[in-house]
Amino acid sequence: MTFSRRNFVKTSVLGAVAAGVGTRAQGEDPRQNDAAPSGPHKRPIIVCANNGYAYLENAFAFLKGGGDTLDAAIKVVKGPEDDPNDDSVGLGGIPSEEGVVELDACCMHGPTRRAGSVGGVRNIKNVALVSKAVMEHTGHVMLVGEGAERFAVAVGFPRENLLTEHSRKIWLLWKEFHSTDDWWGPGLADPHWQAPAFGPAGKDKPQSELWQDRIQNLQARAGDLGIEPELQLAAVRKVLFPPTGTIHCSALNDKGEISGVTTTSGLAFKLPGRCGDSPIIGAGCYTDQDVGSAGATGSGEENIKVAGAHTIVENMRHGMSPQEAGMDALKRIVRNYNGDMNRIHFLDMTYYILRKDGAYSGVSLWEGYSKGHPHKIAIHDGALRAEATVSLLKGYSQEFPPFPDIPEDLKKGSEYLK
Repeated sequence: MTFSRRNFVKTSVLGAVAAGVGTRAQGEDPRQNDAAPSGPHKRPIIVCANNGYAYLENAFAFLKGGGDTLDAAIKVVKGPEDDPNDDSVGLGGIPSEEGVVELDACCMHGPTRRAGSVGGVRNIKNVALVSKAVMEHTGHVMLVGEGAERFAVAVGFPRENLLTEHSRKIWLLWKEFHSTDDWWGPGLADPHWQAPAFGPAGKDKPQSELWQDRIQNLQARAGDLGIEPELQLAAVRKVLFPPTGTIHCSALNDKGEISGVTTTSGLAFKLPGRCGDSPIIGAGCYTDQDVGSAGATGSGEENIKVAGAHTIVENMRHGMSPQEAGMDALKRIVRNYNGDMNRIHFLDMTYYILRKDGAYSGVSLWEGYSKGHPHKIAIHDGALRAEATVSLLKGYSQEFPPFPDIPEDLKKGSEYLK
């Protein structure tokens, strides 16, 4: 994070946040400028995280043809769950620090006002469908761990190894070079947490050269592990900046019925048993048939603490537009750290919001995770498109565990930032 961005945010954005006044990024998409309650807004409509873009066409056709709203949303998220090359959810997800993939999901069906959730599930690929099965076949809302896996098998889901060879090699690369920077505390919220101190570059080597050496060493080891040359820098990035991986989708039909679902492989290299916001009803996903639906991707622990999806839906119930409702939830995350940018720049959050009348918005804490890679929301309301989110803060997030900014000369041509 640059000095100029930090000071800009401290002197302008946080003052507005403290005063309860929304600060929006330049270039706001007019289709997301929905402060006015008047329409008309299109129905049916599906909104989701951008990693569901490729699956919206079929899901929208199903929804428009009379398909159930939850089934339509699950058709979107099942695509990345089934894709071994998408390491954000399902098969091929980045594993825990022990090298085991653990998945979480939840869903809410607006028309029947039901919900289902599973957390910490191993060996079952399509946990979004498992969460629906919990909703349909049990008197419970949430099952976790071994019990959730046994239930899934009992209702017909096959056990399979979710750790692909590619994800296993990325985990080995992390284990060898980065395992000391794990998820043992203290965390960002601890009063005694301090920003990590990075050693001096030395008399003979500037920091940029030390970074270049580390990247080159990691890339060489990635090659030794058998990671394909065109995928090596992407693997290096995942080791240096452990990603969060999630997809949310909300679907609304022409009758005003609405549902939502969120599914994830969670935080890369997490402690085994960790559940973020994705399986938490009211945090990673919340749908109210009377109001609308919302979901989240990003820093799960922070979203749990503000009950983000529920907060957004309740805000809309009380008259806020989707964009205003999402911005309010983001401000609560900033408030929880008293505007301390030394901590906030390690966080990020994106909300996907759909109101019952078809108004929607995508909002995010930062503009994107790096320059040229803005946060996006995917939409299909008869026209398939992706739109940049409206951000609360200017600039780009830096993922945790923390590292200093990579010099611009090292970013040029580096595919690991994609």
